[in-house]
Amino acid sequence: MRIAVTGASGFVGGAVCRALTGAGHDVVGFGRRPSPAPGHLGSAAYRRWDLTGGPLADPPAVDAVVHCAGTVSDWGPRREFFAVNVDGTRHALATWPQARFVHVSTASVYDPRRPTVMATEEQAPAGRYLNAYGESKAAAERVVLAAAMDRPAIVLRPHAIYGPGDTTLLPRVLSAVRGRWLPAVGDGRQPISLTSVGNLAQACALAACGPVERGVFNVTDAAPVVLDDALRAILAARGVAARPVYLPLPAVWPLATAAEGLYRLARSRRPPRLTRYAISHLAVERTLDITAARQALGYRPDPTSFSGAAAW
Repeated sequence: MRIAVTGASGFVGGAVCRALTGAGHDVVGFGRRPSPAPGHLGSAAYRRWDLTGGPLADPPAVDAVVHCAGTVSDWGPRREFFAVNVDGTRHALATWPQARFVHVSTASVYDPRRPTVMATEEQAPAGRYLNAYGESKAAAERVVLAAAMDRPAIVLRPHAIYGPGDTTLLPRVLSAVRGRWLPAVGDGRQPISLTSVGNLAQACALAACGPVERGVFNVTDAAPVVLDDALRAILAARGVAARPVYLPLPAVWPLATAAEGLYRLARSRRPPRLTRYAISHLAVERTLDITAARQALGYRPDPTSFSGAAAW
């Protein structure tokens, strides 16, 4: 198959390119960066394209598109999130109007204000979000699902993606370490579903190449993990001599709310260290049911593992 991958110069898009080319597919990656690092795309070709500028004028013919491009952050102007995550998705759909479309969404489309307990796909989108990221990703899903009326289209929802090249989860955990302590919120016993980038790449390949043409699927590791176990494993894998200490959610939430208010008043483009979005993803249970992906896509995820994290 010939497959286009958007966001190919990023963490997830690069992993998807490597997985697809490793399986023998003809892949063309697209991204905003001038050129990715050697080996980042496997053997995929690469073209520079900023999706916010509109549909691609001269796209190559492809059988499927894996849409990984997007702005991933818990802070920033709403218009920027919608320009990339919503309008960019529309432009990718319009560029290849006949190709199968695989949209990499996020578990942030579930309700951030209450625990997510083995959530099934129909429990999203929510009616309200804590930031423009979740709101824009939910809006992008609606665009893709509307397009699915006339073409094959699949939505994948990972949660807390990690692995080699991780630019979000692992760096955030390590940046929070203070001396011999890693401050966290909750009690540490809450179950969390994580998604390795390798498992996500597997799901993307199954969605792009398999017989299923439509649907929404949660995509995580084989089973949830306990937050405290995961944090300790990350610290141990990186050789960091620190341990988690937990702060009660009712005490921390008002502080995060106040910090966000002050940063907005200051019109800061830099996020506060403490945001309600970040807290919401780790302070309470966030687990997803992946039965649908197992049964329909043939998804067979590996367990959560931070093996090799010292080199990430």
